[in-house]
Amino acid sequence: MEGQPEDDQKKDRERGEKAALNAIHECIVIDSGAEFQGRNMSRALRVAGALVLVVVAVAGCKRGEGMLPADEQAFTFVVYPGSQYLAQMTDLEKRAASAMKPSEPPPPIAVYDTDAPVETVATYYAKSYGYSGVAADATNNLSAAKPSAYYRTGDLSEAKQLASLLEKLGVKADLSKAEGPYRGAEIAAAPNRPRVTIQRPYFDFLKSQVVDRTIIVMAP
Repeated sequence: MEGQPEDDQKKDRERGEKAALNAIHECIVIDSGAEFQGRNMSRALRVAGALVLVVVAVAGCKRGEGMLPADEQAFTFVVYPGSQYLAQMTDLEKRAASAMKPSEPPPPIAVYDTDAPVETVATYYAKSYGYSGVAADATNNLSAAKPSAYYRTGDLSEAKQLASLLEKLGVKADLSKAEGPYRGAEIAAAPNRPRVTIQRPYFDFLKSQVVDRTIIVMAP
């Protein structure tokens, strides 16, 4: 801000960065074990969807009923038929996890994408995990029980909140290009199976472009 001392400006930036990271790091985002209420739930899901490529960095956060115990986190990735493995995106996920928890090894993570629609991919994973179906949203028609699989929507512009983290990772992404609505789905973890985040389109932080494909992020 004009006229504001440089130290104060730095503190303001750090506070903004901390607030953005806390929304992720404290499992307010798409952690299937977190509890949401009202506005906080809506905001968290919007942020989570836009930041699909780094939200799994919180895999080691406090565990809820949708997260597996530490001794059960050795799991098998279920790969969607015909999807392609995104090595660089997977590496970015792991680097983000290490940046948030430098004293711990990054969790096992795998990122894929496919031309298949979100609904087709979500249904495939829900059935593979033994769930009855995919709920319309996280509230499951205001049911007391949170669904194990549900759809969500949001806008990619939320990715701008990760500018500071991406800078720390050495990723020079043009976040002004991260815009537009998306549709996604969340599939809760199951025994020996990671949770799955699905979204289309998604923002490729490494290429600074919106990709009209369905991304699949698997992590504990």
